[in-house]
Amino acid sequence: MAKKSGGGGCLVVVLVAGLLAFGYYKWQHGSSSAPPGGASTGGGSGRYVALGDSYTSSPRTGRQAGAPAGCERSDNNYPHLVSAKLKPAEFADVSCSGATTANLTAAQKTANGTNPPQLDAVTAKTTLVTLGIGGNDIGFVTLGSSCATAHPSASPCKDRLTAGGHDQLAERIDAAAPKVGAVLDRIHKQAPEARVIVVGYPTVLPDGTGCWPALPVGAGDVAYFREALGKLNKMLEDQADAHRAGYVDTATPGKGHDVCTASDTRWVEGVLPASRAAPLHPNARGEQGMADAVVAVLKLP
Repeated sequence: MAKKSGGGGCLVVVLVAGLLAFGYYKWQHGSSSAPPGGASTGGGSGRYVALGDSYTSSPRTGRQAGAPAGCERSDNNYPHLVSAKLKPAEFADVSCSGATTANLTAAQKTANGTNPPQLDAVTAKTTLVTLGIGGNDIGFVTLGSSCATAHPSASPCKDRLTAGGHDQLAERIDAAAPKVGAVLDRIHKQAPEARVIVVGYPTVLPDGTGCWPALPVGAGDVAYFREALGKLNKMLEDQADAHRAGYVDTATPGKGHDVCTASDTRWVEGVLPASRAAPLHPNARGEQGMADAVVAVLKLP
């Protein structure tokens, strides 16, 4: 995520980096699915490992949890909330802001410390794994798009990203699919008894034309991103189905809690957060909603 600086350029950088880099809206209404049976986790038994990017680590919503500090991992993110409900014998949250699937098998350098390969935490003793990854593999930040616009009906990003008959966002999502699948296969290999759950990204954009100028994205781009960002979740759901994993749909329960809703309702903050959270990332309410969705799939009381 690019850091905030002065001027309109900051707005564009924060908007593009936050909105596109970490995943978002359900393309079609899907449904959560429980993972195949495995060893039990909870009530003082089992090992739960949480893997993921910033939508898992939840920057700034709570107190710093674990090292390195550069991962911006909060103690009230959804893995911590799920663990508090489960009460496993062991819990490891190794999620890290900015992570890609490559950072599951290779170390990730941050602005403040290096996070070891996340899969190092997945051992033969692991009985539950949640995985929230994929958005950063799409490489949206490198596109350098300028989506903020003074025209509420404009679509500058759609025009550029679909020029020449090639939808860059769709192509990159397709290219990321086998990477996610390979990660799931690796998890099963390292933890044969683990139940594995892919956690989708919550709703960020509303239905309709958006809320320009609070979210300075034109109606054309809102529609384009809503479809493209939903494809990311659909890809994650498909990979979960194909690689013996469950899937948690957080977008459906997140509808009506997008960036355009009231500050006491939204799960995801806007460009200028009204509560403790990174711009265009889940706040504490959103992380609780995501945790509730995971718990529901696990069929806990």
